[in-house]
Amino acid sequence: MLNFTHVFVGIGKAGGSVVDGIESDVVKVRINPGYYILRTGTYSEKIASFFSRLPENSLVWIVFEDKPVNVEIVKLISENLPEGTMGLAYVFTPSRELFEESKPSWAKNFETVFYDSLWEFLKRDVPLLEAYEEASVVISRALTLLHKSLEGQMVINVDYADFFSTVRGGNVGILRLLGRVDFDWHWGVWDRGIVITIVDEGVALRDAHAVLQRFHDLLKEKDIIWGLISRKTAGTGIETLTLLVREWGE
Repeated sequence: MLNFTHVFVGIGKAGGSVVDGIESDVVKVRINPGYYILRTGTYSEKIASFFSRLPENSLVWIVFEDKPVNVEIVKLISENLPEGTMGLAYVFTPSRELFEESKPSWAKNFETVFYDSLWEFLKRDVPLLEAYEEASVVISRALTLLHKSLEGQMVINVDYADFFSTVRGGNVGILRLLGRVDFDWHWGVWDRGIVITIVDEGVALRDAHAVLQRFHDLLKEKDIIWGLISRKTAGTGIETLTLLVREWGE
């Protein structure tokens, strides 16, 4: 059986906060854009050297805010990933929905670029810094759950084959962990994905099925893989881990 190494790279404060919060057995790397600006040549060599030596079958996640200096670093990393690794990005784009935009040049080496427009937080009219902080916690939990699910620790009916078939192909996408689902959001724009319902042991089966059914109705014409996690906790919580992708607009 193949083993996959997950490498999570946090660029800047926003990306670093997400990566620091991941609670699973992964490799964590933080990159300071300030050092890159001050010592570009030396720092670039160190970045290129580190990433060019990653083992085959690595999944490299780069988390960052969409700023010019961060994009420079993202390009440098992606251009030095060895053959046999998979590049994935998670980018903060406040108030911008990337699926509505053309594919940026820096995205060409990534299988999927996930993004967060922070709409769940900004619609509550919270300060931008608070929105980033809240989003970072949620994204860290989502990436933790996704990694544990792929490693077969928790989930029913989702594995690496499902994940690879979903994210490959140069897509734009979202990865959300939702405690409450806004069914009025633009779910229908996505082509395919993975939806995992996470329930505590105290949740009645009919309640879990009700949430799943609402999602199924919204995405019934899409290519969706459905999964289930039963947490060994006595609460009554239901969450939904949602990974959805589509081709970039032109």
